[in-house]
Amino acid sequence: MYLLCDIDGVHIPFPAPNGEIPVGFQPQFVTPTGHDEPVKIWLNPATGRLLLNAIADLPLTPLWCSSWRADSAPLIGHPLGLPTWEHLDLPLLSITTSHPNGYLWKRDTVTPYIGDHPLIWIDDDFTPADHTWAAHRTTSGTPTLLIQPDPHQGLRASDLAPLETWRI
Repeated sequence: MYLLCDIDGVHIPFPAPNGEIPVGFQPQFVTPTGHDEPVKIWLNPATGRLLLNAIADLPLTPLWCSSWRADSAPLIGHPLGLPTWEHLDLPLLSITTSHPNGYLWKRDTVTPYIGDHPLIWIDDDFTPADHTWAAHRTTSGTPTLLIQPDPHQGLRASDLAPLETWRI
C-alpha cells in the first residue's frame, strides 16, 4: 500500500484571501533547487506528528508526490519531524493549470507507478474526476482513499479521521 503526500496546500497552507495563515504555522525560509534566493513558506511541526500518528499502524510505503520533488524530504519533511521519504519523480511540465485534462496532472505519473496497489493519497487539488477515478479503483478491488485538505488550512486531524476506519 502506498501513501502519496503533497506539500503545497497540505503541509504549507496558502494564505487566505485576507493574507492570514492558520494558527500554529510559522514562517520559514528555504532555498529550493534552482532558486538563487530563499522563498518564504509556513510550516507547523504539529502536522508532521499528526500524519505520523495517523499512519503509525498502517503497512504502507510513503512517498512525496509534490512539485518540490527531491527537495521534499530535506526542506519540508525534516523540519516537520518526518523520516526521509522518497519522492515520486514527477515530470516538469509546461502547463497553465493543474488540471489540463480535467483531473490532477500528477495522476498521469501516479497511475502507472502504483499499478494495482492500494493507495492513500493526500493532496489539496483533486477534481471530481479524481474522486471518480478513486471510487472506480475501489469498486474494482483496489482500495483507494483520497484525502483533500483545505489549502488555506493545511492538514488537520479532521482530514485524517477517515484513516481510523479505512482498512484494507
